[in-house]
Amino acid sequence: MPENKFRYSYSAPTEEERREIESIRAAYAADERSEKLARLRKLNRHVKNVPMCIALTLGVAGVLIFGLGMSMILSWSIFAGGVAVAAAGALPMALAAPAYNLALAREKKRHGAEILRLSEELLGEDDTKHL
Repeated sequence: MPENKFRYSYSAPTEEERREIESIRAAYAADERSEKLARLRKLNRHVKNVPMCIALTLGVAGVLIFGLGMSMILSWSIFAGGVAVAAAGALPMALAAPAYNLALAREKKRHGAEILRLSEELLGEDDTKHL
């Protein structure tokens, strides 16, 4: 009569295989710290990029309008109209820096509390230090 036995063999992964498995697992595991750090970086970029976009838009628009005014004066000999258009272009260029500072202050005020909270959590500081 044949022997009906269950045979099972187990071999543990080698140390190299274990390290590879753990590195793959770490890539897929949700890490709260890395999520907080990503949120902190995103908020910081937002606070810096919004004012920069506003200032660059004003500056570029002002330069283009100013250049149109200069072209009107130099190429088309429309002196009075060119001066008016160039002056209208100089205004947004002059307002670019104050608009940047105003928008930066607004964004810092808007997102500053959350940025501080996230940075304190990531650094492991308690909230009583900044009071």
